Amino acid sequence: MPKGKRVGIVGAGNVGSTVAYSLAMTGACHEIILRDNKIDIAKGKALDMSQAAAAIRSHTVVSVAEDMSQLVDCDVVVVTAGSPRLPGMSRDDLLMINAKITREVMQGIKQYSPNAIVILVTNPLDAMVYVALKESGFPRERVLGMAGILDGARMASFIQEKLGYGGGQIRASVMGGHGDDMVPLARYSTVAGVPLSDLLTDDEIDEIVNRTRHGGAEIVGYLQTGSAYYAPAKATGIMVDAILKDTKQIHPCAIMLEGEYGYNDIVSGVPIMIGANGAEKVIEITLNDKEKKMFDKSVASVQALIDGLNKNNFFGA
Repeated sequence: MPKGKRVGIVGAGNVGSTVAYSLAMTGACHEIILRDNKIDIAKGKALDMSQAAAAIRSHTVVSVAEDMSQLVDCDVVVVTAGSPRLPGMSRDDLLMINAKITREVMQGIKQYSPNAIVILVTNPLDAMVYVALKESGFPRERVLGMAGILDGARMASFIQEKLGYGGGQIRASVMGGHGDDMVPLARYSTVAGVPLSDLLTDDEIDEIVNRTRHGGAEIVGYLQTGSAYYAPAKATGIMVDAILKDTKQIHPCAIMLEGEYGYNDIVSGVPIMIGANGAEKVIEITLNDKEKKMFDKSVASVQALIDGLNKNNFFGA
């Protein structure tokens, strides 16, 4: 009998637990292992999810790893662990705190699930993918970041809201880093194959692009005590599903660039084909001058974060 698929999730907060629930409800894998420093809370969530899986007669079992040594032989590991940005905390503070958490998590994954494909969700996303790669020594196709699917979904949602029709037929394309410098590609966005520019004015498209860039902040503004988790979790689940089912689907994800788009040794969000081996192909699309300038700016903002880590001697520590 073939070995059942096993997914590890490090960080059982809102995003991590919602990823787990989403996967358990689709029966995408045989076992989900939650790892969190708050062990009792993780145990409670795992029991609740296992019972939900039983209710729909899914075979998925959700368990808890009390330490990283129990997160063993996973096919995929999702990393959502990290500190949110707290009042009075600078971006650099957050960068160093989460880089140290990511380093520690990757050391555990390398030791106990050395063949896993890793999906990072921790912010600042692109910099954390860079840290995870450098700390693990894994090939780039096995260390990916979730952002583009989420940003594309936000853009598609705003397009539907603006149009008032086309739900389920909207394909919105987004590239670049996850943050204010993301690159929404209106030119590659369609509704049932119809270019967005044939359905909306330039001003309306600009409004949607701007709202997409600040989509996360808009939700934080409403929630006040936290950030989005349903859409980020579902977007992560889509990546896990593509790996476990070897779908070969193309999705925008953060990956280390090795010559693509003219860049090396920097992480950014680009379209990739995802299958059982992780990122099986990086897709290079043609960018016009305006899009290339936006992409260059986005890459530069990620480079500034990496420079910040180097300035603090993070990789030499």
